[in-house]
Parts: sequence; C-alpha cells; structure tokens
Amino acid sequence: MTRVPISRALLLALFFLAAAAAYQAAKTEALMADAANRLLESLNRMQRMGTVFPMDAPERTNWHYFPETGFASEYGYVRNGITFKDMDPKQRHLAYGLLSTGLGRAGFVKTMNVMALEDIVRAIEDDTTGYRDTERFHFTVFGTPSMTGDWGWRVEGHHVSLHYVIRNGELVAASPTFLGANPHEVPQGLHKGMRALEREEDLARALLQSLEPAMQKKAIFNKQAPYDIVTMADKRAELAGEPQGLPASAMNEPQYEGLLGLVAEYANTMPPEIAARRMKAARDAPRDKLFFGWAGDIDRPAAKPIEIGSKTTENRHLAGNYYRIQSPTFLIEFANTQNQSNHSHAVWREFEGDFGYDVLAAHFRGNGHRSLYEAAD
Repeated sequence: MTRVPISRALLLALFFLAAAAAYQAAKTEALMADAANRLLESLNRMQRMGTVFPMDAPERTNWHYFPETGFASEYGYVRNGITFKDMDPKQRHLAYGLLSTGLGRAGFVKTMNVMALEDIVRAIEDDTTGYRDTERFHFTVFGTPSMTGDWGWRVEGHHVSLHYVIRNGELVAASPTFLGANPHEVPQGLHKGMRALEREEDLARALLQSLEPAMQKKAIFNKQAPYDIVTMADKRAELAGEPQGLPASAMNEPQYEGLLGLVAEYANTMPPEIAARRMKAARDAPRDKLFFGWAGDIDRPAAKPIEIGSKTTENRHLAGNYYRIQSPTFLIEFANTQNQSNHSHAVWREFEGDFGYDVLAAHFRGNGHRSLYEAAD
C-alpha cells in the first residue's frame, strides 16, 4: 500500500479544515442574502417602495421599541418596511425565513414569544384600535443583498428591534439587539406564568444574590431603578461617568462564571457565530473593566391580575428592577419598572459597533468623504 507522506496528509487535512471553517463562517451570511432576496423578489413595486432603502439612508439608524402610534407621535417619523399584515401567506413564510437567519434557536423562540405577547396584552387592555397587533412587525432591507459589497436589514415592531450589517459576505454588526416583554410575567388567563425574558431576570438575580453583603452593596449603585433602559433608542450607546457597580475582578470564579452565563443568555439570541464573537468579547474584557451593576429592589412584586381594559404601561413600581453589564466594547441593559415591575426591556448595544458604525465609517473615510455614520459621532 502506498503511504501518503505525513506532510502532504497534514496539508490536505488543513485545507479541508480551512474550507469547512470558511463555509461555516459564510453560512449565516449566505442564508441571509438568499432569504432577503427571496422575500424581495416576492414583493410588488408598491411593496418594495417602503421596504428597500439605500445603505447610507438615514432611515437605517432610525429605531425604537415603542408601539406604532407612540413611535410616530413621539419621534416624528413612521416605521418603514413591509409588515406581516401587508404580506400574503407566501411572503409571510419568506419573512419568517429571513428572520430565522438572524437568530439562534433560543433567540427565535424568544422573539416569537415576544411577538405573541402583543395578542395577550391586546386582550388584557381590551384594545380594539389596532394599537396592539401581532402582525405589525416591519421588515426593511438596505442596499442589495449579496455576498459582495455592503447591505443590511432590520426587523422591528413593538418590543422587537433587530439590526444586521453585512460587508463582503461577513456579518460585521448585529446590534442594537432589543427585546421586551409586556407583560413580563403573564398574570392571568391561558398563558399565566409565561415569561418571555425569564432567564434574563433569573440569572441576574441569582448572580446578585450570590454576592457577599459587601460586594452586593457595591453592585447596587442606586436604590431606585431608572424608568427605562438608560440608552433608550439613542443612535449611539453612551453612558456618562465611570462604570457603576461591581467589577468582575472582585468576584470569585463561580460568580464570574455566573456573570458570563448571564452575558451568554443575551449573546445566544444571535446565530452561533455572532454569539461566539460576543462571548469572546466578554471573556477578553479585563476583569477590572467588566462591571455588573444593579439598581432598585432585589426582588420584584408578584405579578397580579390586571383588570380588563386597564393600561399596562407607566404605573411604575417605586423602586423597580434594573441592571447593566458594561465592558469597554459592549453594554447590556435590563429594566423592569412599568406596570408595577411587570413590563421589561432588554438590550445589547455595542459602543462603537451599533449599525456597523466603526466598520462603515472607516470605509467612507477611506473613500475621502463623510457619511451619516461619522455624522452621528
């Protein structure tokens, strides 16, 4: 039997491993481009007009997590993009196909649960105006989906705001990543006890309770939670002053791993490649620059049945619940204060990478002109 020289065998193995790795890295981006094109091909000319925008359109960084009417009245512009309501059955399937490419398995289930809550809160509030609507989630595409050049897409509606930027076949940005839950815990009816953001709450509280009293005192930087996530829908994620809370360098190893487990809950909303990138950023962060901070009560009031026809916004719990995880590169915020701490908001932000600012601004500088990315600095 002829033996293949070890060096040649090794080179062949390395080649196939590299090819497999390249295929795996491109897999999500190729699926995104294919799914986006299939959806766009299904749209008529009128549907495309409000769905497809240039990559450098200011529309790309307009975002929020309010319901439709509240969004337009407060911010002065409407959400663009085709909604489930405006799609035929085939287009809906194609839209769900696109959405699935931008989420991990757990993230897809979580997003579906958030969307389903719109019908639950519609029944609780006895809304007949269309303010609460499971079909009012918008799909928008920027540029031309392909494995070359720059393009992006967004899915957004009440309590869902997901953003993606692809450059030359590489997913370079997937934030802001926002999900919310109203009710945070369904207080009554068929789905009583359901929590769409269950682990975001439980893992954070478990971490806080694992801290020794002196450490816990350091972690709780304010006795009252802010009304909402501090960065809200700002185009840039910015926090004034020094990081607040407890640095990971003060934690023992189980506590540090608990912190990383909480980060992973947010990271794993994304496809595996993006989740791995986010976890690497967390593990690579110097422990003295990775902070866990809490504001408000440690526990939240038990979810109580709501009188049908009542509002599920405002009416905040006096102390509320809020936490953040802050590193030099990313920020996680969670707030649960409205509706007596039964209405939650959770977000992953990148200080420089939201909307692909850092990558695309550098590209435009290289071409010798300014862009909307630099204008946001």
